Amino acid sequence: MFGSSKAYSCFAVDDIKKAREFYGGPLGLEVSEEHGLLFLHLAGGARVLVYPKEDHVPAGFTVLNFPVEDIDTAVGQLAGLGVTFERYPGIEADEKGVSRGWGPAIAWFKDPAGNILAVLQDM
Repeated sequence: MFGSSKAYSCFAVDDIKKAREFYGGPLGLEVSEEHGLLFLHLAGGARVLVYPKEDHVPAGFTVLNFPVEDIDTAVGQLAGLGVTFERYPGIEADEKGVSRGWGPAIAWFKDPAGNILAVLQDM
């Protein structure tokens, strides 16, 4: 039924302007706005809709993953742009915030609205 549908994902933020600055700035994504909604344009033609929600509560799970060839380089570059990496109880991470050994190397960080994002070593 939906095999040819160009589905897309979405999540909420509390401030579209801050989201646009973050996703289009340090993360370097192409972004556009239509009717007060923000679109993230991802490699391969995928889009993610980011919509404003006045009573926004950050997602308690990862809403967007960014696979990279070299996680150490990506984490270093993001940290240099002011991105802070999260540490979670029970998940070991190195001094950069990268967790290794139980799957792809991964590091989590949050957008200005508190939603969880991840950068992970492309397998």
